[in-house]
Amino acid sequence: MTTYAHIDTWIDTHFDEQVRFLQELIRVPSDTPPGNNTPHAERTAELLQGFGLEAEKHVVPEAEVRAAGLASITNLVVRRRYGPGKTILLNAHGDVVPPGEGWTKDPYGGEIDNGKIYGRAAAVSKCDFATFAFALQALEAVAKPRAGSIELLFTYDEEFGGEVGPAWLLKHKIIQPDLMIAAGFSYQVVTAHNGCLQMEVTVHGKMAHAAIPESGIDAMQAAVRILGALYQQNTVYQQVTSAVEGINHPYLNVGMIEGGTNTNVVPGRVSFKLDRRMIPEENPAEVEATLRQIIADTAARQPGISVEIKRLLLCNAMQPLPGNKPLVDAIQKHGCIVFGENIPALGTPLYTDVRLFCEAGIPGVIYGAGPRTVLESHAKRADERLDLEDLRRATKVIARSLCDLLV
Repeated sequence: MTTYAHIDTWIDTHFDEQVRFLQELIRVPSDTPPGNNTPHAERTAELLQGFGLEAEKHVVPEAEVRAAGLASITNLVVRRRYGPGKTILLNAHGDVVPPGEGWTKDPYGGEIDNGKIYGRAAAVSKCDFATFAFALQALEAVAKPRAGSIELLFTYDEEFGGEVGPAWLLKHKIIQPDLMIAAGFSYQVVTAHNGCLQMEVTVHGKMAHAAIPESGIDAMQAAVRILGALYQQNTVYQQVTSAVEGINHPYLNVGMIEGGTNTNVVPGRVSFKLDRRMIPEENPAEVEATLRQIIADTAARQPGISVEIKRLLLCNAMQPLPGNKPLVDAIQKHGCIVFGENIPALGTPLYTDVRLFCEAGIPGVIYGAGPRTVLESHAKRADERLDLEDLRRATKVIARSLCDLLV
Protein backbone atom coordinates (compact mmCIF):
# COMPACT_ATOMS: atom_id res chain seq x y z
CA MET A 1 0.00 0.00 0.00
CA THR A 2 1.10 3.56 -0.69
CA THR A 3 1.42 6.19 2.05
CA TYR A 4 -1.75 7.82 0.74
CA ALA A 5 -3.63 4.53 0.95
CA HIS A 6 -2.48 4.06 4.55
CA ILE A 7 -3.73 7.59 5.34
CA ASP A 8 -7.10 6.79 3.79
CA THR A 9 -7.34 3.54 5.74
CA TRP A 10 -6.57 5.28 9.05
CA ILE A 11 -9.30 7.84 8.39
CA ASP A 12 -11.80 5.14 7.46
CA THR A 13 -10.93 3.16 10.60
CA HIS A 14 -11.39 6.19 12.87
CA PHE A 15 -14.32 7.74 11.06
CA ASP A 16 -16.96 6.85 13.64
CA GLU A 17 -14.79 8.56 16.26
CA GLN A 18 -14.51 11.62 14.02
CA VAL A 19 -18.30 11.82 13.63
CA ARG A 20 -18.79 11.57 17.39
CA PHE A 21 -16.30 14.42 17.82
CA LEU A 22 -18.31 16.59 15.43
CA GLN A 23 -21.55 15.70 17.21
CA GLU A 24 -20.06 16.86 20.52
CA LEU A 25 -19.04 20.18 18.94
CA ILE A 26 -22.52 20.76 17.51
CA ARG A 27 -24.12 20.05 20.90
CA VAL A 28 -22.41 23.05 22.56
CA PRO A 29 -24.20 26.23 21.39
CA SER A 30 -22.01 29.10 20.20
CA ASP A 31 -24.59 31.51 18.79
CA THR A 32 -23.12 34.83 17.70
CA PRO A 33 -24.75 37.08 18.76
CA PRO A 34 -24.57 36.99 21.73
CA GLY A 35 -21.10 35.51 21.24
CA ASN A 36 -20.46 33.84 24.60
CA ASN A 37 -18.10 31.38 22.97
CA THR A 38 -15.54 30.48 25.63
CA PRO A 39 -17.63 27.46 26.79
CA HIS A 40 -17.34 25.95 23.31
CA ALA A 41 -13.59 26.55 23.26
CA GLU A 42 -13.24 24.87 26.66
CA ARG A 43 -15.17 21.81 25.47
CA THR A 44 -13.17 21.66 22.25
CA ALA A 45 -9.87 21.79 24.16
CA GLU A 46 -11.09 18.99 26.43
CA LEU A 47 -12.00 16.80 23.46
CA LEU A 48 -8.70 17.51 21.70
CA GLN A 49 -6.79 16.58 24.83
CA GLY A 50 -8.48 13.19 24.64
CA PHE A 51 -6.70 12.69 21.31
CA GLY A 52 -3.36 13.82 22.74
CA LEU A 53 -3.61 17.27 21.15
CA GLU A 54 -2.85 19.99 23.71
CA ALA A 55 -4.51 23.30 22.89
CA GLU A 56 -3.14 26.65 24.00
CA LYS A 57 -5.97 28.86 25.26
CA HIS A 58 -5.65 32.51 24.27
CA VAL A 59 -8.26 34.52 26.15
CA VAL A 60 -9.05 37.89 24.58
CA PRO A 61 -9.41 40.68 27.19
CA GLU A 62 -13.04 41.39 28.05
CA ALA A 63 -12.85 45.06 27.00
CA GLU A 64 -11.74 44.12 23.50
CA VAL A 65 -14.37 41.40 23.23
CA ARG A 66 -17.13 43.79 24.32
CA ALA A 67 -15.91 46.43 21.88
CA ALA A 68 -16.30 43.85 19.10
CA GLY A 69 -19.92 43.26 20.15
CA LEU A 70 -19.31 39.83 21.69
CA ALA A 71 -19.42 38.33 25.19
CA SER A 72 -16.39 36.02 25.57
CA ILE A 73 -13.66 34.73 23.25
CA THR A 74 -11.01 32.08 23.87
CA ASN A 75 -9.00 31.21 20.76
CA LEU A 76 -7.34 27.79 20.56
CA VAL A 77 -3.97 26.95 19.00
CA VAL A 78 -2.55 23.43 18.68
CA ARG A 79 1.11 23.37 17.60
CA ARG A 80 2.89 20.30 16.18
CA ARG A 81 6.53 20.90 15.29
CA TYR A 82 8.42 18.24 13.36
CA GLY A 83 11.62 20.03 12.42
CA PRO A 84 12.89 23.07 10.53
CA GLY A 85 10.73 24.24 7.65
CA LYS A 86 7.47 25.99 6.86
CA THR A 87 4.49 26.21 9.15
CA ILE A 88 1.07 25.36 7.72
CA LEU A 89 -1.91 26.60 9.70
CA LEU A 90 -5.41 25.12 9.49
CA ASN A 91 -8.13 27.51 10.67
CA ALA A 92 -11.82 26.90 11.38
CA HIS A 93 -14.31 29.03 13.32
CA GLY A 94 -16.77 27.85 15.93
CA ASP A 95 -19.05 30.90 16.15
CA VAL A 96 -22.38 30.47 14.38
CA VAL A 97 -25.45 32.49 13.49
CA PRO A 98 -28.47 31.70 15.72
CA PRO A 99 -30.60 28.81 14.43
CA GLY A 100 -33.70 30.80 13.45
CA GLU A 101 -37.00 29.16 12.58
CA GLY A 102 -38.10 26.26 10.44
CA TRP A 103 -35.94 23.41 11.74
CA THR A 104 -37.22 19.85 11.57
CA LYS A 105 -34.17 18.59 13.51
CA ASP A 106 -32.68 19.80 16.78
CA PRO A 107 -30.15 22.49 15.74
CA TYR A 108 -27.91 21.34 18.62
CA GLY A 109 -28.59 17.63 18.33
CA GLY A 110 -25.98 16.45 15.85
CA GLU A 111 -28.58 13.99 14.58
CA ILE A 112 -27.63 11.65 11.74
CA ASP A 113 -30.28 10.83 9.17
CA ASN A 114 -29.78 9.11 5.83
CA GLY A 115 -26.02 9.62 5.85
CA LYS A 116 -26.17 13.32 6.77
CA ILE A 117 -25.40 15.05 10.06
CA TYR A 118 -27.75 17.90 11.03
CA GLY A 119 -27.15 20.91 13.25
CA ARG A 120 -26.06 24.51 13.29
CA ALA A 121 -22.43 24.65 12.05
CA ALA A 122 -22.54 21.07 10.78
CA ALA A 123 -21.43 22.49 7.43
CA VAL A 124 -19.95 25.88 8.41
CA SER A 125 -17.62 25.34 10.13
CA LYS A 126 -17.47 23.05 13.14
CA CYS A 127 -17.19 20.26 10.61
CA ASP A 128 -13.69 21.47 9.80
CA PHE A 129 -12.63 21.30 13.44
CA ALA A 130 -13.12 17.59 12.77
CA THR A 131 -11.62 17.65 9.26
CA PHE A 132 -8.42 19.33 10.39
CA ALA A 133 -7.99 17.54 13.73
CA PHE A 134 -8.39 14.09 12.19
CA ALA A 135 -6.30 14.88 9.11
CA LEU A 136 -3.49 15.84 11.50
CA GLN A 137 -3.90 12.64 13.50
CA ALA A 138 -3.96 10.51 10.35
CA LEU A 139 -0.78 12.13 9.06
CA GLU A 140 1.08 11.63 12.33
CA ALA A 141 -0.09 8.03 12.67
CA VAL A 142 0.94 7.01 9.16
CA ALA A 143 3.54 9.42 7.77
CA LYS A 144 4.73 11.74 10.53
CA PRO A 145 6.60 14.62 8.85
CA ARG A 146 10.27 15.16 9.60
CA ALA A 147 10.23 18.86 8.69
CA GLY A 148 8.04 21.88 9.22
CA SER A 149 5.07 22.39 11.53
CA ILE A 150 1.30 22.15 11.55
CA GLU A 151 -0.88 24.44 13.63
CA LEU A 152 -4.59 24.09 14.25
CA LEU A 153 -6.32 27.39 14.91
CA PHE A 154 -9.90 27.43 16.17
CA THR A 155 -11.42 30.92 16.51
CA TYR A 156 -14.82 32.34 17.46
CA ASP A 157 -15.57 35.66 15.77
CA GLU A 158 -15.72 35.04 12.03
CA GLU A 159 -19.36 36.15 11.93
CA PHE A 160 -18.25 39.53 13.35
CA GLY A 161 -15.24 40.03 11.08
CA GLY A 162 -12.35 38.21 12.74
CA GLU A 163 -10.94 41.19 14.67
CA VAL A 164 -10.63 39.35 18.01
CA GLY A 165 -9.82 36.04 16.33
CA PRO A 166 -7.21 35.84 13.56
CA ALA A 167 -6.55 39.59 13.48
CA TRP A 168 -5.87 39.66 17.24
CA LEU A 169 -3.62 36.60 17.09
CA LEU A 170 -1.66 37.97 14.13
CA LYS A 171 -1.30 41.35 15.80
CA HIS A 172 0.17 39.78 18.93
CA LYS A 173 2.36 37.41 16.86
CA ILE A 174 0.82 34.37 18.51
CA ILE A 175 0.59 32.84 15.05
CA GLN A 176 3.05 33.43 12.19
CA PRO A 177 2.38 30.74 9.56
CA ASP A 178 3.93 30.49 6.13
CA LEU A 179 0.81 29.02 4.49
CA MET A 180 -2.75 28.53 5.67
CA ILE A 181 -5.92 26.64 4.82
CA ALA A 182 -9.26 27.88 6.16
CA ALA A 183 -12.53 26.08 6.68
CA GLY A 184 -14.42 25.48 3.46
CA PHE A 185 -18.05 25.43 2.53
CA SER A 186 -17.82 23.39 -0.65
CA TYR A 187 -15.45 20.82 -2.13
CA GLN A 188 -13.93 23.48 -4.40
CA VAL A 189 -10.67 25.29 -3.69
CA VAL A 190 -11.52 28.94 -3.08
CA THR A 191 -8.74 31.44 -3.82
CA ALA A 192 -10.69 34.74 -3.76
CA HIS A 193 -13.83 36.13 -2.20
CA ASN A 194 -15.99 39.22 -1.96
CA GLY A 195 -15.52 42.01 0.52
CA CYS A 196 -18.32 43.15 2.80
CA LEU A 197 -19.42 46.53 4.14
CA GLN A 198 -22.12 46.64 6.82
CA MET A 199 -23.68 49.88 8.03
CA GLU A 200 -26.44 50.96 10.39
CA VAL A 201 -28.59 53.87 9.22
CA THR A 202 -30.78 55.71 11.72
CA VAL A 203 -33.47 58.03 10.32
CA HIS A 204 -34.75 60.77 12.64
CA GLY A 205 -38.08 62.56 12.22
CA LYS A 206 -40.56 63.83 14.81
CA MET A 207 -42.95 61.62 16.79
CA ALA A 208 -46.64 62.62 16.81
CA HIS A 209 -50.13 61.27 17.46
CA ALA A 210 -51.47 59.39 14.44
CA ALA A 211 -54.70 61.39 14.68
CA ILE A 212 -52.79 64.57 13.82
CA PRO A 213 -49.96 63.26 11.59
CA GLU A 214 -49.22 66.72 10.19
CA SER A 215 -47.79 67.65 13.60
CA GLY A 216 -45.02 65.11 13.17
CA ILE A 217 -42.39 64.12 10.64
CA ASP A 218 -42.67 60.46 9.63
CA ALA A 219 -39.28 58.73 9.91
CA MET A 220 -40.75 55.55 8.43
CA GLN A 221 -41.79 57.21 5.18
CA ALA A 222 -38.36 58.79 4.94
CA ALA A 223 -36.70 55.43 5.59
CA VAL A 224 -38.82 53.83 2.86
CA ARG A 225 -37.61 56.42 0.36
CA ILE A 226 -33.99 55.89 1.40
CA LEU A 227 -34.42 52.12 1.15
CA GLY A 228 -35.90 52.54 -2.33
CA ALA A 229 -32.86 54.53 -3.43
CA LEU A 230 -30.52 51.91 -2.01
CA TYR A 231 -32.35 48.97 -3.55
CA GLN A 232 -32.33 50.77 -6.89
CA GLN A 233 -28.55 50.41 -6.77
CA ASN A 234 -28.90 46.65 -7.20
CA THR A 235 -30.06 47.33 -10.76
CA VAL A 236 -26.83 49.25 -11.32
CA TYR A 237 -24.72 46.55 -9.64
CA GLN A 238 -26.05 43.87 -11.97
CA GLN A 239 -24.28 45.65 -14.82
CA VAL A 240 -20.91 45.34 -13.02
CA THR A 241 -19.22 41.96 -13.41
CA SER A 242 -16.14 40.48 -11.79
CA ALA A 243 -13.34 38.84 -13.74
CA VAL A 244 -12.98 36.25 -10.93
CA GLU A 245 -14.65 32.95 -11.78
CA GLY A 246 -17.34 32.13 -9.22
CA ILE A 247 -18.08 35.78 -8.39
CA ASN A 248 -20.75 37.61 -10.36
CA HIS A 249 -21.62 41.18 -9.37
CA PRO A 250 -21.93 43.40 -6.29
CA TYR A 251 -25.20 43.51 -4.39
CA LEU A 252 -26.89 45.12 -1.41
CA ASN A 253 -29.17 43.59 1.19
CA VAL A 254 -31.06 45.16 4.09
CA GLY A 255 -31.28 42.48 6.76
CA MET A 256 -32.76 44.27 9.79
CA ILE A 257 -35.15 47.18 10.37
CA GLU A 258 -36.79 48.52 13.52
CA GLY A 259 -38.44 51.68 14.77
CA GLY A 260 -41.57 53.40 16.00
CA THR A 261 -43.25 53.14 19.38
CA ASN A 262 -46.86 52.09 18.68
CA THR A 263 -49.37 51.65 15.87
CA ASN A 264 -51.10 54.94 16.70
CA VAL A 265 -47.90 57.01 16.76
CA VAL A 266 -46.11 58.62 13.82
CA PRO A 267 -42.63 57.09 14.12
CA GLY A 268 -39.92 59.54 15.05
CA ARG A 269 -37.03 57.14 14.57
CA VAL A 270 -36.35 54.18 12.29
CA SER A 271 -33.07 52.31 11.89
CA PHE A 272 -31.94 49.61 9.49
CA LYS A 273 -28.80 47.61 8.85
CA LEU A 274 -27.46 46.99 5.37
CA ASP A 275 -24.92 44.58 3.94
CA ARG A 276 -23.05 45.55 0.77
CA ARG A 277 -21.01 42.78 -0.90
CA MET A 278 -18.04 44.06 -2.89
CA ILE A 279 -16.35 42.20 -5.72
CA PRO A 280 -12.53 42.03 -5.59
CA GLU A 281 -12.18 44.75 -8.22
CA GLU A 282 -14.05 47.39 -6.15
CA ASN A 283 -12.49 50.02 -3.91
CA PRO A 284 -14.10 49.77 -0.43
CA ALA A 285 -13.60 53.47 0.36
CA GLU A 286 -15.37 54.48 -2.86
CA VAL A 287 -18.20 52.01 -2.22
CA GLU A 288 -18.80 53.40 1.27
CA ALA A 289 -18.60 57.02 0.12
CA THR A 290 -21.16 56.37 -2.64
CA LEU A 291 -23.64 54.74 -0.26
CA ARG A 292 -23.28 57.53 2.28
CA GLN A 293 -23.91 60.10 -0.47
CA ILE A 294 -27.05 58.31 -1.72
CA ILE A 295 -28.44 58.15 1.82
CA ALA A 296 -27.61 61.77 2.60
CA ASP A 297 -28.98 63.11 -0.69
CA THR A 298 -32.26 61.18 -0.33
CA ALA A 299 -32.69 62.37 3.26
CA ALA A 300 -31.96 65.97 2.28
CA ARG A 301 -34.94 65.97 -0.08
CA GLN A 302 -37.29 65.31 2.87
CA PRO A 303 -37.87 68.34 5.14
CA GLY A 304 -37.20 67.79 8.82
CA ILE A 305 -35.42 64.48 8.33
CA SER A 306 -31.87 63.81 9.52
CA VAL A 307 -29.79 60.63 9.36
CA GLU A 308 -26.94 59.01 11.24
CA ILE A 309 -24.74 56.49 9.45
CA LYS A 310 -22.51 54.12 11.38
CA ARG A 311 -20.10 51.62 9.86
CA LEU A 312 -20.47 48.25 11.58
CA LEU A 313 -18.06 46.13 9.58
CA LEU A 314 -15.61 46.49 6.71
CA CYS A 315 -14.03 43.31 5.39
CA ASN A 316 -11.81 43.63 2.37
CA ALA A 317 -12.04 41.14 -0.47
CA MET A 318 -9.65 38.20 -0.47
CA GLN A 319 -7.08 38.64 -3.21
CA PRO A 320 -5.12 35.51 -4.19
CA LEU A 321 -1.38 35.66 -3.47
CA PRO A 322 1.07 33.95 -5.88
CA GLY A 323 2.45 31.87 -3.00
CA ASN A 324 -0.80 29.89 -2.69
CA LYS A 325 0.09 27.70 -5.69
CA PRO A 326 1.52 24.78 -3.64
CA LEU A 327 -1.72 24.66 -1.64
CA VAL A 328 -3.92 24.80 -4.73
CA ASP A 329 -1.85 22.18 -6.57
CA ALA A 330 -1.83 19.71 -3.67
CA ILE A 331 -5.55 20.01 -2.92
CA GLN A 332 -6.54 19.77 -6.57
CA LYS A 333 -4.28 16.74 -7.09
CA HIS A 334 -5.69 14.77 -4.16
CA GLY A 335 -9.21 16.11 -4.54
CA CYS A 336 -9.27 14.73 -8.07
CA ILE A 337 -8.18 11.30 -6.80
CA VAL A 338 -10.49 11.15 -3.76
CA PHE A 339 -13.60 12.67 -5.39
CA GLY A 340 -12.99 11.16 -8.82
CA GLU A 341 -13.38 14.49 -10.61
CA ASN A 342 -11.47 17.69 -11.24
CA ILE A 343 -11.62 20.15 -8.35
CA PRO A 344 -12.00 23.74 -9.55
CA ALA A 345 -10.15 26.72 -8.05
CA LEU A 346 -12.33 29.81 -8.06
CA GLY A 347 -13.84 32.68 -6.09
CA THR A 348 -16.92 32.88 -3.89
CA PRO A 349 -19.37 35.69 -3.11
CA LEU A 350 -19.00 35.00 0.62
CA TYR A 351 -16.41 36.68 2.85
CA THR A 352 -14.13 35.01 5.40
CA ASP A 353 -11.23 35.44 7.82
CA VAL A 354 -8.73 34.37 5.16
CA ARG A 355 -8.51 37.92 3.88
CA LEU A 356 -6.75 38.83 7.16
CA PHE A 357 -3.98 36.34 6.48
CA CYS A 358 -3.62 37.44 2.87
CA GLU A 359 -3.45 41.09 3.98
CA ALA A 360 -0.58 40.03 6.28
CA GLY A 361 1.21 38.49 3.28
CA ILE A 362 0.39 34.88 4.21
CA PRO A 363 -0.86 32.87 1.20
CA GLY A 364 -4.04 30.97 1.93
CA VAL A 365 -6.91 29.07 0.39
CA ILE A 366 -10.32 27.95 1.57
CA TYR A 367 -11.00 24.22 1.56
CA GLY A 368 -12.78 21.77 3.82
CA ALA A 369 -15.77 19.53 4.24
CA GLY A 370 -18.68 20.67 2.12
CA PRO A 371 -21.05 19.80 -0.71
CA ARG A 372 -20.98 20.98 -4.31
CA THR A 373 -22.68 24.27 -3.40
CA VAL A 374 -23.30 26.30 -0.25
CA LEU A 375 -27.04 26.21 -0.99
CA GLU A 376 -27.00 22.42 -0.81
CA SER A 377 -25.69 22.49 2.77
CA HIS A 378 -28.45 24.81 4.09
CA ALA A 379 -25.69 26.84 5.73
CA LYS A 380 -27.20 29.65 7.84
CA ARG A 381 -30.67 28.25 7.14
CA ALA A 382 -32.92 25.73 8.83
CA ASP A 383 -31.77 22.10 8.83
CA GLU A 384 -28.12 22.83 8.08
CA ARG A 385 -26.56 19.50 7.19
CA LEU A 386 -23.41 17.81 5.90
CA ASP A 387 -23.10 14.58 3.96
CA LEU A 388 -20.78 12.47 6.09
CA GLU A 389 -19.04 11.11 3.01
CA ASP A 390 -18.01 14.67 2.16
CA LEU A 391 -16.49 14.94 5.64
CA ARG A 392 -14.59 11.70 5.11
CA ARG A 393 -13.34 12.72 1.66
CA ALA A 394 -12.27 16.22 2.71
CA THR A 395 -10.30 14.78 5.63
CA LYS A 396 -8.43 12.48 3.26
CA VAL A 397 -7.67 15.34 0.86
CA ILE A 398 -6.30 17.55 3.67
CA ALA A 399 -4.16 14.77 5.18
CA ARG A 400 -2.76 13.74 1.78
CA SER A 401 -2.03 17.39 0.90
CA LEU A 402 -0.19 17.99 4.18
CA CYS A 403 1.88 14.89 3.43
CA ASP A 404 2.99 16.52 0.16
CA LEU A 405 3.52 19.99 1.57
CA LEU A 406 5.66 19.05 4.59
CA VAL A 407 8.63 17.49 2.86
